[in-house]
Amino acid sequence: MGPWTRTITERYGVVKWNFVGQGEKQLSLEVGDMVHIQEACDGWYKGYLSRNKAQQGAFPASYVHLKEVILEKRGDEEVVMSSEMPLVKEVTTTLREWGSMWKQLFVANKDARVKQVRGLMWELIEWRSQLLSGTLPTDEFKELKQKVTSKIDYGNKILELDQVVRDRDGNILEPERASVISLFRAHEEATAKINERIKEEQSNVQMDRSGISARILSSPTHSLYVFVRNFVCRIGEDSELFMSLYDPIKQAIISENYLVRWGSRGFPKEIDMLNNLKVVFTDLGNKDLNREKIYLICQIVRVGRMDLKETNIKKLTQGLRRPFGVAVMDISDIIKGKIECDEEKQYFIPFHPVVAENDFLHTLLNKVTSSRGDSGGQGLWVTMKALVGDIVQIRKEYPHLVDRSTVVARKLGFPEIIMPGDVRNDIYLTLQGGDFDKYNKTTQKNVEVIMWVCDEEGKVVPNSICLGAGDKAVSEYRSVIYYQIKQPRWMETFKVAIPLEEMQRIHLRFMFRHRSSQESKDKSEKNFAMSFVRLMKEDGTVLQDGPHDLVVFKGDSKRMEDVNCYLSLPSTRHHHGDAHKGTTMSRSSSTLSGMGGGVLSVSSRDSFTISTLVCSTKLTQNVGLLGLLKWRTRPELLRENLEKLKIIDGEEVVKFLQDTLDALFNIMMEHSQTDDYDILVFDALIYIIGLIADRKFQHFNTVLEAYIKQHFSATLAYKKLMSVLKRYLDVSSRGEQCEPILRTLKALEYIFKFIVRSRMLYSQLYEGKEQGEFEESLRRLFESINNLMKTDYTTTLLLRVAALKYLPTVLHDVEKVFDAKLLSQLLHDFYSCIPPEKLQKQKVASMTEIVSSQIFQRQGV
Repeated sequence: MGPWTRTITERYGVVKWNFVGQGEKQLSLEVGDMVHIQEACDGWYKGYLSRNKAQQGAFPASYVHLKEVILEKRGDEEVVMSSEMPLVKEVTTTLREWGSMWKQLFVANKDARVKQVRGLMWELIEWRSQLLSGTLPTDEFKELKQKVTSKIDYGNKILELDQVVRDRDGNILEPERASVISLFRAHEEATAKINERIKEEQSNVQMDRSGISARILSSPTHSLYVFVRNFVCRIGEDSELFMSLYDPIKQAIISENYLVRWGSRGFPKEIDMLNNLKVVFTDLGNKDLNREKIYLICQIVRVGRMDLKETNIKKLTQGLRRPFGVAVMDISDIIKGKIECDEEKQYFIPFHPVVAENDFLHTLLNKVTSSRGDSGGQGLWVTMKALVGDIVQIRKEYPHLVDRSTVVARKLGFPEIIMPGDVRNDIYLTLQGGDFDKYNKTTQKNVEVIMWVCDEEGKVVPNSICLGAGDKAVSEYRSVIYYQIKQPRWMETFKVAIPLEEMQRIHLRFMFRHRSSQESKDKSEKNFAMSFVRLMKEDGTVLQDGPHDLVVFKGDSKRMEDVNCYLSLPSTRHHHGDAHKGTTMSRSSSTLSGMGGGVLSVSSRDSFTISTLVCSTKLTQNVGLLGLLKWRTRPELLRENLEKLKIIDGEEVVKFLQDTLDALFNIMMEHSQTDDYDILVFDALIYIIGLIADRKFQHFNTVLEAYIKQHFSATLAYKKLMSVLKRYLDVSSRGEQCEPILRTLKALEYIFKFIVRSRMLYSQLYEGKEQGEFEESLRRLFESINNLMKTDYTTTLLLRVAALKYLPTVLHDVEKVFDAKLLSQLLHDFYSCIPPEKLQKQKVASMTEIVSSQIFQRQGV
């Protein structure tokens, strides 16, 4: 061994492996220990433990992770300090302290506390990695800093450690530099916050009746992270693994498929994907968590020859998609938060093969969910974790799990909240089934369905089909082939992704072909039938969700590919009435001529059914809503379409919330010189606000708030909104009938949010112009409210109660643009208008709200 030399840069490190020292000259190390390094020699260091300078000795250099340091001279002594930012240092120190206590709890066999402290430590470790990344924007860094410091304070409290007192930015207050009073106040505030947090945590521990934790229920969006570690299955050919979430009670897939292409040698087809097969199933809502059961399923499709038993491979048809089996796991407890899931724990999902040739994959799926068989060790190995939040939140909170390369599989349907800016235009198509006659064949056909997305000229739109999340877009879809089945049931779902502007020109074309296992016979086979369907109807609305019984046409193979021969023909069958005239036909039809003179016959002996699901924030299935969103194309129908809005299903309206609000305010702005549509637009706005107040859509409050702050831009809207509101109040004050007034008072908070935001935008644009006129209009508006309170009509009693309840909700916004003293005077008049003996209980409740508002805390008001 060479001579020991004094270390210059290698001065400080963290132990990453346990090391048991031999004899007195070697120093024993434990994972996580900090060591000060003094000398180095041939892969060994000499130094001492930070926690005990007396423990000195030599140890292997490979067992230590070096840290950057700052050297400080304090007199004759040289002090070695970590160069990490103060917050990272604090987190590191805290983790070390908690770590030793965690071990003590484990030894004392206190399971509940061990889990609690482990959870806290995991969160700090995740956040520490985010802080160290150095990639956080300033606002996100501040937000994370607050979360980290409050978590440390909370953990210290429950572990009965010393409490750290901080300023508002989360920095530790130094007793030497802070006054006694400021320290006391900071201590008081910190204690109150921590006690509140402890109460929250206790309620989170308690499960509600359905067994879902309070923390999970408090969030409107949930996700499931899945990491495919391995797939063990004796196939011998390439395969496709379609993973998705499944409701076994409703027998329905509830998420997009995550597609993994697996090679015949037992590895992913793309070898780069090895150890990187990660997916997040997102957009799940509380309704999904309340499902009785949720399964993670995998449908396995073999890609190769018709029958694996055939051995003369050279003469066999290759590339056929054949059903192979399924793997199923009940994940209800994991996704509902009943089981604390460690992302390192691997789960085995057993494989169940297709046994009989006529076993459909979806039928096997339902058999497997109700019974368990021996998989022979074949199946999927996965790790998983339930995450709270949407994809943006979980990327921020779980960066070690979810990064930009992690595949996102969305729900089949909208999340419970659609935020402004979340533009989606997905059409999911499910091949349901068919019934195909064998005609001149001695046995039933092996039917393959091939689908293309075509334009009005019949040209295939390239890369417009997505078989599953994580897979590249393709230009054609080929179905699984079931051997000699008259009524195949595919139940295969995939996505059609088309630019919005192309939708009107697009149709889907389905070709049906018999596939032979012998390559020589297969090449001579031609398409024996076809079907098609347009994605948009003539009235501009998109294809309705649900099943569609398509017409099956027969004819010459080339003519079936010619749009001139089929595109003008009816595409769907109908059985009851003539609901979609021009697009449907009855089963009695037999022969139809296309525009180009080619003849196609309708096959009455064959049938084919698909179903569609539209998840679009731009395409509606409602004619009335479409008329309002595209009001400029038919301005003569504007009045009618505004009135129709109130009878449109609320679910459809909130789905298009941003576009609907944009349309209403555009109508208002483009008719700023007249009041022709003011009342209709105002009523429509009240209807929308009322919808969001409904418990069913209450999560959309956040969406409305986000719209007002980030997307709303109508600078003149405040004048019109105040005018209509004053008109309604004045009519009601006279005891006259005004049907929308009660709904208007209930919507007062958001009406004023729109008024204030509009005025602020106007003021910014025109540098404070018309401030006097605005304040005068607002004063008169408050006077109209006060006049309503003075009335004693029986018709206005309910209105006065509503005014007392909802007026305090507007103050937070109004004080931003209105003189505080004048507002206080108007509020004083508001309560003085009510006779002393009337509405006493409601008045006190209302005044209590005012007292706790920001305006009451202002000095000199």
